[in-house]
Amino acid sequence: MVHNQVRLWFSAATIAPFLFLVLVLTLSMASVNTNDVPPQYAPEFSKQNINLDEEVRLFTNNKEREKYDNMADLYSIIVLMEHLEKAFIRDSITADEYTPQCANLIAKYKTTMNFLADSVVNLDSFMNDYKLSCPAAVNRFKIGVPATYEHAVEESAKNNRGKATLYVAETVSHFITLLDTLRVNRLAVDDIHPLLEDLIKALNSVPGLSPDYEAKAVVRKWLIVLNGLKASDEITPDQARQMVFEIERSHNNFYRWLSGDHQETEE
Repeated sequence: MVHNQVRLWFSAATIAPFLFLVLVLTLSMASVNTNDVPPQYAPEFSKQNINLDEEVRLFTNNKEREKYDNMADLYSIIVLMEHLEKAFIRDSITADEYTPQCANLIAKYKTTMNFLADSVVNLDSFMNDYKLSCPAAVNRFKIGVPATYEHAVEESAKNNRGKATLYVAETVSHFITLLDTLRVNRLAVDDIHPLLEDLIKALNSVPGLSPDYEAKAVVRKWLIVLNGLKASDEITPDQARQMVFEIERSHNNFYRWLSGDHQETEE
């Protein structure tokens, strides 16, 4: 079953770029006949100069070719992520198989979006232009971390007390590191985002924390905010102040949970 699923992913990754290029041409040609507005990235045609016997070219130079190649890559990454998310939800693959593949696709998505910064406004506009419906992929890209980081998986619940103590210590350490980073005004996305990833992973490793635990919701919210920015961007001082307030409150609530519900859970 797993091998069949892997073959399906590779098939999707192989044919998706070709389907994207066909779609671009189809939408562009259809707009000529119906007077609809074509996608902003599509080549321009007009009724006056179109020749149905002439080969239609998407690009006339290397720069345009690279743009369409990158857009085809983006299209295939979105489709592949949708297949991966559904495979994980349906238990077609394990968490250990899912996590590195998902992290790899997220990294490729971010890189490709950087290449297309001058052509693609955002993910939603790209998908609307090309009639692409992949809600699971959109959600994963907006959060920016695999589902196994965002939510606790079955393995976390099986940890023994020794490991539970280790995970608690790591969680506290990640809280402190994130707060210290914000307080010394290191506000760049590529400084803060890895710390939020580490924190959400540590929280999900602590046995006994519910899926809707407040700190997890806070971290997820800020991950979504940062994933809407470039790596070189910085959050504003107001955003930094709000993040410090929310993370510090979550940190204090985690200490209270440790001194109360955590002890009761272990008993």
